[in-house]
Amino acid sequence: MKSLFKSKPRTPSDIVRQTRDLLRLTNRDDDKMAELTKNLREMKSILYGNSESEPVPEACAQLTQEFFKENTLRLLIQCLPKLNLEARKDATQIVANLQRQQVQSKLIASDYLETNLDLMDVLITGYENMDMALHYGAMLRECIRHQIVAKYVLDSPHMKKFFDYIQLPNFDIAADAGATFKELLMRHKSTVAEFLSKNYEWFFDEYNSKLLESSNYITRRQAVKVLGDMLLDRSNSAVMTQYVSSRDNLRILMNLLRESSKSIQMEAFHVFKLFVANQKKPADIISILVANRSKLLRLLGDLKSAKEDEQFEADKAQVIREIAALEPRDLA
Repeated sequence: MKSLFKSKPRTPSDIVRQTRDLLRLTNRDDDKMAELTKNLREMKSILYGNSESEPVPEACAQLTQEFFKENTLRLLIQCLPKLNLEARKDATQIVANLQRQQVQSKLIASDYLETNLDLMDVLITGYENMDMALHYGAMLRECIRHQIVAKYVLDSPHMKKFFDYIQLPNFDIAADAGATFKELLMRHKSTVAEFLSKNYEWFFDEYNSKLLESSNYITRRQAVKVLGDMLLDRSNSAVMTQYVSSRDNLRILMNLLRESSKSIQMEAFHVFKLFVANQKKPADIISILVANRSKLLRLLGDLKSAKEDEQFEADKAQVIREIAALEPRDLA
């Protein structure tokens, strides 16, 4: 007889609904918190599978649909500081996974976020909270997979804060902010090109002074690498032309070429070669290259790749030829 009264197994939708109710009660008692922690673990197991089974697409779709029906994401983000560390980790992984889940070939997370973009304000300023920074940072990076979200962040006043977050004294948080910053500048090409064109002056003023000229070696190394990736991207050709026409930018890159770090030198070379390759060099750029010709040729002659790299050797030979052939009369 006992078996007649067994409780019905909970569906993914049931688990999400109960989780939503529990999130509204997180201040109440420890029993509710334990139940909430268990639910989050179950949701993670449905989305990622476990040691015994792979995720079931139907269950994932059901969970995703219920999750974005109401404000579960908002509640979870708001309540995250009240959860214990394991529950925070599970919640972070759940939010990350849900950004990729498709329901009937549609990313419903993108639709939800489009009408709840203010949640990004909470995630970004999370970098100012040591306990929450890595959780909110991981969520933010997954959310900016959606172009509408990336555009919101790029166009928001928060974008300027990344230049400070990247230099926070806590290495892990600074590195996480750097990873998010890179994702913002790399993922959605047309959105980034539009952002850089509209915000060229202040963005590169900050980029040069706070990142490329930072006293922190890791900050400089990562900044020059991202700069090279940005400028070499075809979508940013107009921005690249503008950047390599500036004598101040050239001076910064020449200083980076002189660094003792081989990795910074190599990354700086990939940007420096764009100044040299520019067929419409302004007179002051030619003037600086001619004035520093012997030093540059010596520096470039000594520059070696850590591993065999035919493309680098070909680029270097071309840059050396171009600089050697420059004449002061080109200033006319």
